[in-house]
Amino acid sequence: MTDNRGDGRRRRRLTATVTDLEVTRQRAYLVGVVMRTETVVDAEASLHELGLLTDTAGSDPVEATLVRRDHPDPATLIGSGKVRDIVAAVKALDVDVVVFDNELTPAQQRNLTTRFEVDVVDRVALILDIFAQHATSREGMVQVELAQHRYRLPRLRGRGVELSRLGGGIGTRGPGETKLETDRRRILERISKLEGELRHLAKARATRSKARLGSELALVSLVGYTNAGKSTLFNAITDAGVLVEDQLFATLDSTVRRTALPDGRPVLLSDTVGFVRRLPHQLVEAFRSTLEEVNQANLLLHVVDAADENPDGQIEAVRTVLREIGASALDELLVINKLDIADDTAVGRLLALHPGSVAVSAVSGEKLDELLEVVAARLEGATIEVELVVPYPRGDVVSAIHDAGEVIAEEHVAAGTRLVVKLPKEEADRFSAYA
Repeated sequence: MTDNRGDGRRRRRLTATVTDLEVTRQRAYLVGVVMRTETVVDAEASLHELGLLTDTAGSDPVEATLVRRDHPDPATLIGSGKVRDIVAAVKALDVDVVVFDNELTPAQQRNLTTRFEVDVVDRVALILDIFAQHATSREGMVQVELAQHRYRLPRLRGRGVELSRLGGGIGTRGPGETKLETDRRRILERISKLEGELRHLAKARATRSKARLGSELALVSLVGYTNAGKSTLFNAITDAGVLVEDQLFATLDSTVRRTALPDGRPVLLSDTVGFVRRLPHQLVEAFRSTLEEVNQANLLLHVVDAADENPDGQIEAVRTVLREIGASALDELLVINKLDIADDTAVGRLLALHPGSVAVSAVSGEKLDELLEVVAARLEGATIEVELVVPYPRGDVVSAIHDAGEVIAEEHVAAGTRLVVKLPKEEADRFSAYA
């Protein structure tokens, strides 16, 4: 049987080697699965986003298909009939990798790889790969590598099950299982080392954050869907020159800059990693120390792409992650971005749905002055000064108060530790029992 796919891949690699100018890009076939509990509209939007993610990762989507199922097939997710259809398409289109929008179990991934005879990855692996390409700081690289190992470990375990079925006689299982156990032990040791390094980096980050809190400057954090324009807005406000690319996840490492509001008051503005629908749990866990910096913000500027086909879905995806990291109760100002290219009707609808929001263009600078005026007004009433008396046995509460706000005065009195502290309103409510 003649296999022209191999010839095609060799030609692409040869071109890149000889010219040293072209970069080999895989040809990708995209697969999305919509279950009975999901809507086709949402599944199509997610599959479209998968194409953007695939392009960002360095592969060219050549075809996409949406599979409808009542229940996932345990062996292949999509069922044997659809597998046969995609096998034919993979061969006809000279595909190098099949990318699933849904998370695959280790067994499903192995079975599909065997049937398709090309690499098979899911949405989780794809996003992990993009993060690995874009991480630049030591902390970012550690976070990504940790997430990758946590993703790979159960898949290694899956291969162990496969090896154990190769035979039942003496000498048939030993070498395979020995290598498996060695690989597993190495991964676990690496995970342990990375977790230790991440704890050390997180302590250093916490020290820097505490120093910022002690500076008496309010912290405003930009959050939003990836490619919503957060970094462009950050640069427009601070002149920071942060990298801006028309790619998903161009920003992974948070950046903090000092800037001034229209009334002259200095504040700190923070740019953070963007979110997507179904952000992999491994990444949320690995990036928790970075994401939890958001919790220290006095105000969240939630940037929304008004030109996107589904801005409501983006807003909900961001708020889902905020809930997961415990930041959903923070004061939030919705910033409806891309006024320069968005449809007026779409912008008007978002403004009507979200009273108090502001529409701007980070590229042209339109309405940025209005945004900063609103930020100044929101921050004016964001913190309150309270006096608290904490009984001496509750040193943990005193420590929590120091972490939550700016302690102006502290003294020991008969009833306990007396503190005068500036706190966000929600934190003041939390410690109201000691007022």
